[in-house]
Amino acid sequence: MLYLLIFLPLFAAAQVFEFVAEGNVHRVFKDNQYLLETVFNAKDGAFVFTRGGFYSTTEKGDDVVFEFNSNFAKDSLKSMTIEKGEDWKVVAIPDQDLEGKWLMAGRVKPEGEQRRDLTRSRKTMKFLLDGHFQWTAFDTASMAFKGCGGGTYTAVDGNYVESLQYFSRDNSKVGKVLPFEYRLNEDDWYHKGNNSKGAPMHEIWHKRSGE
Repeated sequence: MLYLLIFLPLFAAAQVFEFVAEGNVHRVFKDNQYLLETVFNAKDGAFVFTRGGFYSTTEKGDDVVFEFNSNFAKDSLKSMTIEKGEDWKVVAIPDQDLEGKWLMAGRVKPEGEQRRDLTRSRKTMKFLLDGHFQWTAFDTASMAFKGCGGGTYTAVDGNYVESLQYFSRDNSKVGKVLPFEYRLNEDDWYHKGNNSKGAPMHEIWHKRSGE
C-alpha cells in the first residue's frame, strides 16, 4: 500500500512529524536537506517500511530522491513528491547533543581505530533530531535496504541513552533501553557501550555533510 506524506506548511527547517493511520505511526525526520519516513505499528512497534533521501522544495511540495526504500521490491519508488497538508503534529523532545546525520565511520579496536571508506555506496546512517533517532543500513547503488531501528534518545554530559520503539530485524528488541557513553572530537562521535544483543561495542560515527 502506498502511503502519501502530507506536511504542515511553514514549519522550521528541522523537525520531526508524526501521524497515525490504520493503526500505524508515520514518523518523518526532516532537516533542511534530507527527509526520512518510517512507519511502525502503534501498539507493538512492528516495522512496516522506511525510506529516505535528499530533497528539494518546489511549489508542489518536497521532491525526494530516495537513497533507500525498504518497499522498493514492491513499489519500485526511487523518488516521490511530498505534498503539504494540515493533519500532522510536530513531536519534539528538548534539543539534545548530537543532532544531525551521522555515517558509521569505523570502530575502535584494542589495536587502534579501524576506519571505513565513507564514499562507498554501502552506508549506515544515524539521523538524530528533536530527541528522536533512527539508524539505517542501505546501499545507494542498488536501493538495497539492510535494516533499521529507532525511537527516542537523550544525550547529556557524555551519557547517551536510546529507547527502541521499532527494529526491523528483531521486533523482540522493542522497548529496550540502551545506555552508552559518547565523546565528540571535531566531526567524529565516539559511541561506546553494549548493543541490543548485549555485546560490547565502540563505534566511530562521522558527521554527514550535504551531498
